[in-house]
Amino acid sequence: MPHGKAEPHAPPFPRQRQTRVGLISDTHGLLRPEALAALEGCARIVHAGDIGGSRIVASLEAIAPVTAVRGNNDTDAWGRKLPSVARLEVQGVRVLVIHDIAELDFEHARATADVVVCGHSHKPRVVDEEGLLVVNPGSAGPRRFTLPIQLAYLHVDGGGVRVEMVPLGGATPPSRTPARTRAGRPGSAPPPSRPPRR
Repeated sequence: MPHGKAEPHAPPFPRQRQTRVGLISDTHGLLRPEALAALEGCARIVHAGDIGGSRIVASLEAIAPVTAVRGNNDTDAWGRKLPSVARLEVQGVRVLVIHDIAELDFEHARATADVVVCGHSHKPRVVDEEGLLVVNPGSAGPRRFTLPIQLAYLHVDGGGVRVEMVPLGGATPPSRTPARTRAGRPGSAPPPSRPPRR
């Protein structure tokens, strides 16, 4: 994990029936109207880097509080002030945000987080890495090759976690992953290796 300043840690959300967190990455200065519309109603927005300027975050903050990290292309004076790693807690679920998953210390992350949100590759991905749920929402900015343009939702309900991929443009309906709960009910992904702190 990168060293340096202490990682920003957003205050935990108050408990409620369900919290929806919008996950977006790799906008590269382009914030599509479809992305803004899709993020309406989210309790918080996470941007996993390669933002492309302060105006992107300002537009997102008009919708909900934003947790954002620096991407490898956020090299201007504003971008250099962003943290490389950030954390937030949603209903007891610990979320770590980093741009490039290759820079993550997985051993440390498994001890301190339940979900990792990343970007960089522009490739949407949801995978359980030995109890650590890793989510790349894909790119919501300029199209790269034939990769999809999309973002994602992280639904948290009483500690259970579900990821919903949201294509932008309406060509394909959202895809869903099975619900993930601490109890590890049949049909769900395995629970985190360490339970979230209360």
